[in-house]
Amino acid sequence: MERIGAHSHIHGLGLDSNLEPRANSQGMIGQGKARKAAGVILRMVQEGRIAGRAILMAGPPSTGKTALAMGMAQNLGSDVPFVMLTASEVFSLEMSKTESLTQAFRRSIGVRIKEETELIQGEVVEIQVDRSITGATKTGRLTLKTTDMETVYDLGTKMIDQLQKEKVLAGDVVSIDKASGRISKLGRSFGRAKDYDAMGADTRFVACPDGELQTRKEVVHTVSLHEIDVINSRTQGFLALFAGDTGEIKPELRDQINTKVAEWREEGKAEIVPGVLFIDEVHMLDIECFSFLNRAMENELAPLVVMASNRGITRIRGTKYKSPHGIPADLLDRMLIISTKKYEEDEIREIVKIRQVLRHLNNTSRAEEEDVKLAEESLDLLSTMGIQTSLRYSLNLIAPSSLIALRRKSNVVEVVDVKLAYKYFCDVERSAQYAKETNGMMFGEVEVEVGNGMQVDGQ
Repeated sequence: MERIGAHSHIHGLGLDSNLEPRANSQGMIGQGKARKAAGVILRMVQEGRIAGRAILMAGPPSTGKTALAMGMAQNLGSDVPFVMLTASEVFSLEMSKTESLTQAFRRSIGVRIKEETELIQGEVVEIQVDRSITGATKTGRLTLKTTDMETVYDLGTKMIDQLQKEKVLAGDVVSIDKASGRISKLGRSFGRAKDYDAMGADTRFVACPDGELQTRKEVVHTVSLHEIDVINSRTQGFLALFAGDTGEIKPELRDQINTKVAEWREEGKAEIVPGVLFIDEVHMLDIECFSFLNRAMENELAPLVVMASNRGITRIRGTKYKSPHGIPADLLDRMLIISTKKYEEDEIREIVKIRQVLRHLNNTSRAEEEDVKLAEESLDLLSTMGIQTSLRYSLNLIAPSSLIALRRKSNVVEVVDVKLAYKYFCDVERSAQYAKETNGMMFGEVEVEVGNGMQVDGQ
């Protein structure tokens, strides 16, 4: 079952070719200035010109900071590494804070490795398999042809088993990797298209290759530096990546890998792909982490670091000093800061509408009676709630309102359903008021009268 996440509707930054923000595109609404700034940063990342820099997205809660980061990840594509990290994840008992950040940095740097492989590509003319009297050993011959030549190859047991596994027949066009011996069936030759063979509807016809049977092909693999670290630091190699138990990696090993990667770059075998590391709730990092980030961003192999914070002037964790966004002034000086502002009512209305459409599309595979839509008046009410309370609270009321409407056997969410959901579930302000007015709650601060003055004490 498909789950609707908080940012399932985000498919990009919603910019045109000139990096101008569209009003409503790719799930992004409003925040035109911030989206344009993010688009400029994105373009520089794609051109590889902004590695080792830091970006800070600062703004109140529910102003789309994480949505901007998700939009950047969607626009970058799968070839450029994008790593998301919440600042509190750094504080782990399994490894030190600096090791956790180092691994995040290394995961954000891709290495595009190029290698040439020799391939044999041709149309199968004939396959002959000879078995011994006992049947223990098998030998055979494979005849391949192109439009220019034809050659017979001797086959061993392993190759015969692979041909039988791939169900290769005369008339198939195949590709054989000489280094690994892997056989890939490309399709059926056009010359056999009129044969009266039993073929499925998904049979693919391809032209018989021309030229030499043996060709050289360049293959490109993209891996992260962290993956190379893990493969070289564990006896089980790449299996450690699936186990997740990477542990701490020695700095000496990383230095050796950096040297090797630098050699590959000089020889033209590899190129570095600087990616993006997104650290959400960055004010949760402490002074030691900020000191490490200061140094790490000066490294030659450093990604673009994008941070997000919703704090104002607040204490830097691990010190008694206050600073904007809870980040030391020397690190703030290195950053390009993108500010986000609160959404207008018409923008909140569009966001609510998009979320309702997303829920509507997700429900089309279920029973028809569960397909619920928002009435225009309900949409207006949720938009007003988004202004008076918060955007997140307004979006969270869509699902309960839909269920309340289903309970009264209606396919349209009316105002009465939204009001009932509002009555059942408190927003932050009403919850704070309730906590203030209610006695008997644990560890709450209450005012106790002492003499002629008032004193705040723990309950």
